[in-house]
Amino acid sequence: MQLCSGDDYGISQQTAGRIINQTLDALATPAFLVRCMKFPTTQAEIQQKQAEFRGIANFPGVVGVIDGSHIRIVAPKEYEAEYVNRKNYHSINIQLVFDAQYRILDVVAQWPGSVHDSRIWNECGLKGKFERGIIPGGCHLLGDSGYPCQPWLLTPYLQPRNVAQEAYNRAHKRTRCVVERGIGQLKRRFHVLHGEIRVDQIKTSKIVMVCAALHNLCKERNLGLPDEHDGYEAEPVEANPIQHGHLRNGLVFRDNFVDLHFQHEQ
Repeated sequence: MQLCSGDDYGISQQTAGRIINQTLDALATPAFLVRCMKFPTTQAEIQQKQAEFRGIANFPGVVGVIDGSHIRIVAPKEYEAEYVNRKNYHSINIQLVFDAQYRILDVVAQWPGSVHDSRIWNECGLKGKFERGIIPGGCHLLGDSGYPCQPWLLTPYLQPRNVAQEAYNRAHKRTRCVVERGIGQLKRRFHVLHGEIRVDQIKTSKIVMVCAALHNLCKERNLGLPDEHDGYEAEPVEANPIQHGHLRNGLVFRDNFVDLHFQHEQ
């Protein structure tokens, strides 16, 4: 990236690198990131997000869809093994939450590639906001079966037992496709996220955060929208879905949710 920038503008690689670092530091500030990425908390914001998602497959209460994505990096000098993911390359595993308009509501970009999506979720600040009631009840995220099923994070049934659960799964899948397309748009808009990022992990995290913020800014200003069907292939769901006993409340909530909202679906 530095070589291309230097050649394009007739400056040395060192100068290009310094300019890139200064620009990155200027953009990776809490004020800019919060201005560009904000999870809905007011009643009006929440109702707007829920209405937009409901228009996709009539799935009620959804305020965001969540997934992880791996960003390839060079082998770090410290804790190298922790950054080797299940596909056997070095990466950081980022967590992204999108709204129905493919805007990023929340991003976590600090975990090594070997860390499971469910652990990133369990230790992120957004989960705490749901638990403490900062985000009110009746608001749900949708995630794949690699996540724990919770009242605020609904996952699909691995083995649906009736017509209502099958209808729930169909609506869940159609709605959750937003996150796969959103990640595809982000990586297409900022091609640096496609290849191997050859900087340290801290700077890689900054790059991801800034790209996410700029993606939203582009959305806000209707700039350069990539094709929604951009060929991005979602990473496969883990073969070991989470079904521990302490998640029983989430499973019961999901059953009751399906009985309430999908019982009469065909």
